[in-house]
Amino acid sequence: MTNGAQSGTGGTYAGDITVQETWETLKKDPDAILVDVRTNAEWAYVGLPDLSPLGKKVYPISWVLFPDMSRNTNFIDDVAASQPNRDAPIFFLCRSGVRSIAAAEAATQAGYKNSYNVLDGFEGSPDQDGHRGRLGGWKAADLNWKQG
Repeated sequence: MTNGAQSGTGGTYAGDITVQETWETLKKDPDAILVDVRTNAEWAYVGLPDLSPLGKKVYPISWVLFPDMSRNTNFIDDVAASQPNRDAPIFFLCRSGVRSIAAAEAATQAGYKNSYNVLDGFEGSPDQDGHRGRLGGWKAADLNWKQG
């Protein structure tokens, strides 16, 4: 884990973490959770991480709302309902690792001191053909996920 990460907005959060480190921490720490901050359209059409082998679930809490992409004003309340322990690790995941930085910053500002951005997100960066899911990210790491 990389501690003290900074984003372009000047906020701080606990750091960046790879998808493999995220999986291992979720496996070892019973209090750690994964929050997928993508939109309902992305969850439905692209897929969601599957934590059932770990006996856990993913918390789908959109950072922005589809279709107008307005900020989810209930985001922190939804996080608090999912994880009341403000000391537990929370891993924020988006498509490629951008929205999840903003989510980790907001959670940190709300008192969640162990808020992490999952590097490369669910789909990673586009390849030379413009396709995601092949270079980096949850899917490319061959971690459990499901679609539909």
